[in-house]
Amino acid sequence: MTVTAGLDVGGAHLKVALVEDGKLIAIEQYASPIWQGIGTLDKALIAAEPLIGRADRIGVTMTGELSDLFDDRREGVSVLAEWLTWELGDHIRFWAGSRGFGTCDCAIEHHQDVGSTNFLATATLIGERHPDALLLDFGSTTADVIPILDGKPQPIGLTDAVRQGNGELVYTGYTRTAVMGVTTSALFKGQWVGLARENLANMADVRRIRGELDPAVDLHDTADGRGKTVEESTQRLARMLGRDAGEGSAMDWQLTARYIAECQMRSIHDGMLAVLSAHPSLWGGRLVSAGIGTDVVNVLALRTGLQPLTFGRFCGSSRELSLKATYSAPAVAIALLLDRVPG
Repeated sequence: MTVTAGLDVGGAHLKVALVEDGKLIAIEQYASPIWQGIGTLDKALIAAEPLIGRADRIGVTMTGELSDLFDDRREGVSVLAEWLTWELGDHIRFWAGSRGFGTCDCAIEHHQDVGSTNFLATATLIGERHPDALLLDFGSTTADVIPILDGKPQPIGLTDAVRQGNGELVYTGYTRTAVMGVTTSALFKGQWVGLARENLANMADVRRIRGELDPAVDLHDTADGRGKTVEESTQRLARMLGRDAGEGSAMDWQLTARYIAECQMRSIHDGMLAVLSAHPSLWGGRLVSAGIGTDVVNVLALRTGLQPLTFGRFCGSSRELSLKATYSAPAVAIALLLDRVPG
């Protein structure tokens, strides 16, 4: 029996999926804030050793090269590829989009195909099951909107610069985005209030207040370094409005949080409409949801007249693994794609 590991090395998380002879058997994610230093990736790899150590083959995709630890993307890909090869062995293979999997040297040579192309792995796997569909992967940091036509991903752009301009990359995340990056004002007790241009609260606070954040994916520190209770999240959000939490009821803050969440949803909705406008044949078809914000994606499917389907349903595993697969779709896709490559 061959066990294949898929690693998605992000700037904030390391996600690891294990596949045994084409069947998903395990998935976990670990906090890995690379901007704090490459040592944070080491800690995540050590924590993931019980999974990675079971693998005969290892495939890697990455977005961590975008971390401000590195001067540019080329350096980021090179450092991460070399570091991971040193830590895990030169048998690991790196996803390079349409080029498939390659060695560390290939990854460095074709850094532009390796960095931030994890969405292509997910979309490639989806295309095998649903030749015409739209993928929306709403993760902790970004939302990817990828058209799939005739069984293959068909994004207009492959770089963040192009994708941010055409709706295929909406740079807003389910948890890590600062509230000030979502809207400049919010409603409170029937009045508009301008928000502080300061990172006093993030979308994880909004999600906690709304009661929709799974603790299993709430892995990062808060904006003020304090706790993650609803009360503490409410106090952080209140400061964004120049207030204290005690100035409003729980329902008042619920409604303020709802408004902010709606603002974020609208930005993703606009990205979806831009992509659908470029590919009108996808109207009325499937929307495959992935990422920790999959519930939001399913709501957006209804708003745009698409039929929602979660990524985890492709994997044929238990309900728990299906949910984890949806949360960590690129890692799962990498494991399943590499598992078929003759080795």
